[in-house]
Amino acid sequence: MRGGTSKGGYFLAGDLPADAAQRDAFLLRVMGSPDKRQIDGMGGADPLTSKVAVVKKSSRPGIDVDYLFLQVFVDQAIVSDAQNCGNILAGVGPFAIERNLVTPVDGSTDVRIYMENTGQTAVATVATPGCRVTYTGDARIDGVPGTAAAVPILFEDTAGSSCGALLPTGNSVDEIEGIEVTMIDNGMPCVVMRAADLGITGREAPASLEADETLRATLEAIRLKAGRLMNLGDVSEKSVPKMTMVSPPQQGGTISTRTFIPHRCHAAIGVLGAVSVATACLLPGGPAAEIAEIGGGKEKTMPIEHPTGEMTVVATTDDQGHVQRAAILRTARKLFDGVVFAIDSRV
Repeated sequence: MRGGTSKGGYFLAGDLPADAAQRDAFLLRVMGSPDKRQIDGMGGADPLTSKVAVVKKSSRPGIDVDYLFLQVFVDQAIVSDAQNCGNILAGVGPFAIERNLVTPVDGSTDVRIYMENTGQTAVATVATPGCRVTYTGDARIDGVPGTAAAVPILFEDTAGSSCGALLPTGNSVDEIEGIEVTMIDNGMPCVVMRAADLGITGREAPASLEADETLRATLEAIRLKAGRLMNLGDVSEKSVPKMTMVSPPQQGGTISTRTFIPHRCHAAIGVLGAVSVATACLLPGGPAAEIAEIGGGKEKTMPIEHPTGEMTVVATTDDQGHVQRAAILRTARKLFDGVVFAIDSRV
């Protein structure tokens, strides 16, 4: 399925090996990793197309399904559960309904999803006219051609989901390698810093930034130190934290971003990454807040610009300006349904 601006394999938990090591070995074969082309599997030779959702009916009160996200590395034999993925999340609701884990209602169906990676809950609203999932609609998101049925997703209580606190160091500004940063986790661990402080404008194309070896080395040095400060430990083989460089908005949004995830420059921005960046924009004195353009009121519509468009976060704040919840619009599409083979196993 395509979920948001990502693509991946969606599996019922019961169809995969129960042992995590065996499961991961199977998924590496499914995606064709490690190989930069993933020629021997169904991965798309990009971190955004080498993802997996593992879904099962939940036994938790008030929850419909449990969702485990797995990032299958492209050119390394690594399968990581160290992060969540809000884009792949967009396909979980439709998948759960199609696999009879959730009973649909006529019109639209709310699917309450427990995100196993972070212990948080999201509510996805799926279009189900006539009690059947439809992927056809008028919603458009940047980074995806055409239109599709809208999948609004509401996030609550995501602060500190991976790091234990919204601001793991307790500060809205820290300095690493001589660069001012905000280390933040509002659903996705991110290190936010000014693009100008790294010698770039923040308007460069992703390919140009990836080719800048000095920039990449600086970002990785910051990332490795930030990982420990963010309670993530040694992140040398982890896909978090994400590294986001911010600059003034170019298209009338709140802020402009360029994000490494962590070693490739994202063509867009992740859903929960956008939520974390939007939250960073609301922290007085932080690198993002100094250049963000934000309206007043408790409900703030915040378009987060990225290389292929923008992702709008609607943040609801309390009287103190703290983010209480965030909602975002995604779409999804079922691409194929069938049998995939790996060694002598099959699902």
